[in-house]
Amino acid sequence: MRLFEGMKNENGVLSIGGVKLTDLYNKYKQALYVYDEQLLEDTCKLFTENFKSSNFETEILYASKAFSCLEIYRLISKFNLGTDAVSQGEMFTAKQAGFDMKKVYFHGNNKTYEELAAALDYGVSNIIIDNDYEYHFINDLAKEREVQVNILLRINTGIDAHTHEYIKTSKDDSKFGYSVYDEKIYDLIYDMSNQSNLNFLGFHSHIGSQIFEEESFFEATKTVFNFSKKVQEKVKIDIKVLNLGGGFGVYYTKNDKPMELVSFLNRYIKVIEDERNTSGLNIEKIIIEPGRSLICNAGSTLYEIGGTKKTYAGREYIFVDGGMGDNPRYALYKAEYECCIVNKINKENIREYTIAGKYCESGDIIIKNVNLPQAERGDLLLVTSTGAYNHSMASNYNKMRKLGVVFLKDGKDRLVVKADTLEDLIKNDI
Repeated sequence: MRLFEGMKNENGVLSIGGVKLTDLYNKYKQALYVYDEQLLEDTCKLFTENFKSSNFETEILYASKAFSCLEIYRLISKFNLGTDAVSQGEMFTAKQAGFDMKKVYFHGNNKTYEELAAALDYGVSNIIIDNDYEYHFINDLAKEREVQVNILLRINTGIDAHTHEYIKTSKDDSKFGYSVYDEKIYDLIYDMSNQSNLNFLGFHSHIGSQIFEEESFFEATKTVFNFSKKVQEKVKIDIKVLNLGGGFGVYYTKNDKPMELVSFLNRYIKVIEDERNTSGLNIEKIIIEPGRSLICNAGSTLYEIGGTKKTYAGREYIFVDGGMGDNPRYALYKAEYECCIVNKINKENIREYTIAGKYCESGDIIIKNVNLPQAERGDLLLVTSTGAYNHSMASNYNKMRKLGVVFLKDGKDRLVVKADTLEDLIKNDI
């Protein structure tokens, strides 16, 4: 198992952020999401320090859908990051955290009138338009309230990046955005750019998630610039802002070959600068939206092993005090992870196990076929790279309680999201 920054072997016991995970479990006595706070902060700095240019302004938006809670918004605001939100709930959480709502960009393919009204109530001034009907919603609201709203149009470049079918967002039949090959798009842009209460700035594009080929991003950049130049010439408007999205792949297992972020971001900026010069467009701001790549490797899930079981067919299971409710990604698309037995980090990996949860589903698997030391009841298992799309996709299936979230730094633990209580499971019942 790969040890990330902040993970250390302390006399045969794994620690994160200076906290021994055996001590942490003994304190909370339940499965937990654990985050290396220093690694989170370092990654925020990595993006802000390496995605910048002397030719235009840059902005980093954290993609909230990866994991949102009050403390995450407080943390990213310390590094002057903005955020993208895809629901009223994410916007509300950011506002309750004291986040600067002018740095929130509201996304989504089916924004309701009520959600758009709430966005304006919260002070959100940047809306990503996905379709014509929500454009009319926001236009009516802006006129009614006599306010100015910045808008970007989400476009679909048709770039087919090499990633899982469920997380591709830029195919020609994607539910997101307007195709750059649809001639009707020019009439829509002309109409939007001539509304007195809407400030049409430019375009948003996103080609998918967990992408390892940097050429996919470079090709998408060229397509967006070419389209923007065509729009500027055809519709006679200035394009000022381009949001190029995120999707930068991360390490889960040794099968993954992610880009080295520092060198990639510097090359990415150079490609953007070259395209800007070639196109002659006076783009004032370039935005990117890291989510998984900012937070995934900083997070892990800590479980206690309840026991092992060898089936008649020969498969040997480790059962943990969690499962598909706190990590549904294997069930969704056979996502792969690495893990270790925390208190046996020095022991030799001598047995092949499948890690399974306690949910009443045969598909309740976290990892298939992993080599570990001999496992025993009471051992602790750590599954790494669970910082993105685990807590945010968690459920109370089987009336299981959602896990708490703990940040670790400088030898101290800090609870930032409480685990569900039994009372929480029925608090909305009537």
